[in-house]
Amino acid sequence: AGSFQDAGVIQHTYKLNFPLHVVPAGSAQCLACSSFSVSSPAVVLQALKQAEDRADAVVARLYEAHGSTVVAWLQTSLPVKEAMLCDLLERPVARGCLPLEPQGVRLAFTPFRLLSVLLVLRR
Repeated sequence: AGSFQDAGVIQHTYKLNFPLHVVPAGSAQCLACSSFSVSSPAVVLQALKQAEDRADAVVARLYEAHGSTVVAWLQTSLPVKEAMLCDLLERPVARGCLPLEPQGVRLAFTPFRLLSVLLVLRR
């Protein structure tokens, strides 16, 4: 019932098409954790990869999937020292520096917008 946004269609589609794979870890107890989270269900973390030209950085690619204008927070447990918007070739964009805040990195999306964020990690 309701809209596709209310029904969580995007999230269910990812779960169906990209299921988690369980790997036996022996007898050691492991705590469940997530390295990344996004505060809005309208925003999808599509890809995460090591930066092409930087061993100390990762690139997160996100998009707005509901056709809405939304502000979302990208949170990570990684030790990020700098965050900046970049283009698809991973070049920083003008005025693309993003402040690191306690809630994470603030990202503003317009309908169906794709953003790439370069996260430089502390060593």
